[in-house]
Amino acid sequence: MSLIDPVEHLKQRVAELLHDVPDEVREAMRLTPPKDRRFGDLALPCFPLAKLRQQPPPAAAAELAAAFTADDVVEAANATGPFVNFRLRRGAIARYVVTGVLTRQAPFGPAAPNGKKIVIDFSSPNIAKPFHMGHLRSTVIGGALRRIHRHLGCEVHGINHLGDWGSQFGKIMTAFRRWGSDVELAKRPMHHLFEIYVRYGAEKNDALEAESAEAFRRLESGEDNPERRLWQKLRDVSLEAFRGPYERLGVEFDHITGESFYEDKMEAAIEKIEATGIVTESEGARVVELEDRGMPPCILRKSDGTTIYATRDLAAVFYRMAEFSFDRALYVVGSEQNLHFQQLVAVLDKMGLPVANKIEHVPFGLILSKDANTGKWGKFSTRGGNAIFLEEVLDEAVANVRRIIAEKNPDLEDADQVAEAVGVSAIIFNDLKNSRIKDVKFDWELLLNFEGETGPYVQYAVARLSGILRKSEVGANGEAPQIPLDRVDFEQLADAEQVLLTMLEFGPTVERAAELNEPSAITSLMIRLAGDIHSYLRDHNVIRAEPDLQMARLALVAAARDLLRVGLALLGVATPDRM
Repeated sequence: MSLIDPVEHLKQRVAELLHDVPDEVREAMRLTPPKDRRFGDLALPCFPLAKLRQQPPPAAAAELAAAFTADDVVEAANATGPFVNFRLRRGAIARYVVTGVLTRQAPFGPAAPNGKKIVIDFSSPNIAKPFHMGHLRSTVIGGALRRIHRHLGCEVHGINHLGDWGSQFGKIMTAFRRWGSDVELAKRPMHHLFEIYVRYGAEKNDALEAESAEAFRRLESGEDNPERRLWQKLRDVSLEAFRGPYERLGVEFDHITGESFYEDKMEAAIEKIEATGIVTESEGARVVELEDRGMPPCILRKSDGTTIYATRDLAAVFYRMAEFSFDRALYVVGSEQNLHFQQLVAVLDKMGLPVANKIEHVPFGLILSKDANTGKWGKFSTRGGNAIFLEEVLDEAVANVRRIIAEKNPDLEDADQVAEAVGVSAIIFNDLKNSRIKDVKFDWELLLNFEGETGPYVQYAVARLSGILRKSEVGANGEAPQIPLDRVDFEQLADAEQVLLTMLEFGPTVERAAELNEPSAITSLMIRLAGDIHSYLRDHNVIRAEPDLQMARLALVAAARDLLRVGLALLGVATPDRM
């Protein structure tokens, strides 16, 4: 079924009116929602046109509005000062949105392949260290971006670039040899490794540091030695332990290739860089000087012959470009690594490689916890010994939701599964609801609230809509109601204009989220849609409406429910049908 997108239709109509206007002027006249929706659904600023025609902006707007004729999609065009305000026909919006959602057509359903290739480097925890709250942000932001770009038709390669190499492993191996226990490693692997890591930090001295440096040198030698075997053992244990958090968060990867994957590729990477003549020696180290870019030098090889993560990231860029021929490479890494990625791009640029323009650091703020003693918010820290394991936080969230269910809905079916879905999703939603660059405060009371801008609030909207459908004729035979669209009179949904206008924003919002790598754009839309549908249902009865009106409202309910499901699924938020 071919659908007419009202916004695209209006853009085409406006382009026809401005056919004799230079492209740059048309580009500057973009349709946007007016600040006050009482004026219309979309507004066209006429300042560029007025400048071109040497008219006052209100005169240019009035002339353009007078030349516009209404049709089956656009109801009216009215000049208000320097703007032309357009009103779309509610029946046309309803037909497009409801039909598009229920038949899963783009943008409400997945788009056809568009030929674009995107690599997303995210999560990337360090082997032999706990998967703690500090890893949450990269994991859920990256997971959401992987789904968003894939929804838009891109070929996406989500990569877990594990921190499984580097000088830190000399420290971990040294700590395990001194204080580690195979029995404790088998019983509680990540807790045990965390404990000995903290002990290393507390007892650090010159002898320990020398022993650690030698352990890493032997690991990087390429020999089959005790260091290599211990490293492999700790890596395997860690990967198995990470499976739990990833499965509960609903996060998947297309490739798990840690820093160690590039062990045999670093020599070639360094040679490739040296061949461009930009590598120099500084105090025995091989570096790329970046003083001309206002940055310290990028070290490729230290004076002791070992490499650092910058070397491995450059090797990864070369490999990924050859393997995937990507259009964009996104690195979902905290903002504290800004300098590292600026250096990475600068080296590629000095090499004269176009790939430098395809690298995008996707930074984010910290996740903060409140100190019970001081009441102050601060960063979660591994080194200080106060890391909170993510699995423990997820368990606590689920237990809290289970208590709420026992109090408010003790007869709920599958209560344990619902508690898992709501508890885990509350943490994901709390992380993604604000701009990613902002710090996130982890507040139990707020994130588990069933009212306000929270995951449970939006999830409850889905459950409420599902409940209405179950009570109706179309939902009597199960959980997948079949709305006979040929029986729906879309004109009957004129009273649902706020819900429809919010749903109409879904496509542009997903596009914006992908362009800016900002999942919070979708989170905000889901909060608004949940609020709009709750408000609509307060004043409009569905089940007791007369037959034609009931069918139209059921179609709206089904479409709103399904669109909430689609949007929340892009974020990684579960949508139980009962709560």
